[in-house]
Amino acid sequence: MRLAVLAHGKFPDGAKTAVGLLRYSDHDVVAVLDRDLAADGERRVSEFLPDVQDAPVVAGIDDVPDIDAFVVGIAPIGGGFDETWRDDVAGALERGCDVWAGLHYFLSEDEGFAALAEEHDCELWDVRDPPEDLTVAEGVAGDLDATVVTTVGTDCSVGKMTATLELLEAARDAGLNAGFVPTGQTGIMIEGWGIPIDRTISDFTAGAVERMLVERAEEYDYLFVEGQGSIVHPAYSAVTCGILHGSMPDHLVLCHEAGREVVHGYEAFDLLPADEAAALYESLAAPVHPASVVGGAVNTSHLDDGAARAALSDFGDAIDAPAVDPVRFDASDLVEAIR
Repeated sequence: MRLAVLAHGKFPDGAKTAVGLLRYSDHDVVAVLDRDLAADGERRVSEFLPDVQDAPVVAGIDDVPDIDAFVVGIAPIGGGFDETWRDDVAGALERGCDVWAGLHYFLSEDEGFAALAEEHDCELWDVRDPPEDLTVAEGVAGDLDATVVTTVGTDCSVGKMTATLELLEAARDAGLNAGFVPTGQTGIMIEGWGIPIDRTISDFTAGAVERMLVERAEEYDYLFVEGQGSIVHPAYSAVTCGILHGSMPDHLVLCHEAGREVVHGYEAFDLLPADEAAALYESLAAPVHPASVVGGAVNTSHLDDGAARAALSDFGDAIDAPAVDPVRFDASDLVEAIR
């Protein structure tokens, strides 16, 4: 499938969905929309992200070649819709393209977009719209015949989805029968299935994670669960706890961005030191299903190689487990720790 991805003013660092699709999706991304970058002349994704599929960076929908679907590749805090995106979304629908969005603002409930979708026979896929038949957890994930690994974080936006997908690839390369359990909008777009955990009723969060694990446990020997938020995040801690208790993991991988010391978007709150964060996750998991932090996944993309290796060494020492940057280097050490 051919996609164009909207990332106005945010590419690449503030467009997690766009970057995730470029790096991990089997779809062909033929254009990224960022009017700010395009104003500087001809630009390409490879100028900013050399290790993903390449595409031109363009100003708007009129500069996009033929596509099958148009993706809102930004998920801002709160999940709102920016009205400056309207012309591009409407233009895509007028061209007969499906539109995918991982917002809390549902495009299907927007009268203008819904009318255009009906007129041009398009689908509006609101990825954060969960199933209606969710219920509470039964507490059975720990009894499944599969090893469950859940990524957790020192903060939100530290690379939990990326770490989970890199672990999945490394596990498969090592010959393990491994599957991915997507819990957020980007992972769902990449995999084509999943439940958006941050949109579920709070009572049903653990049950939604459990349901996905039960569905996949017969197919895979190892299941890698994408974490969300952080247990110390003042806004997102609830979804983190729900995933942790719903997945009842055997192992945890602690994710972090090197050098980050305060909560993203809530800078008045300090992050816990790595050792305290690891201990907190283990103690929170223990009453439901004991799990240990078997490794760390650290985003070192803003550091040179020497500083990156030093940061990984320090983080590994702090949590007393191997620490890697799975994108920059590889995740094989973590896979071995999990085995």
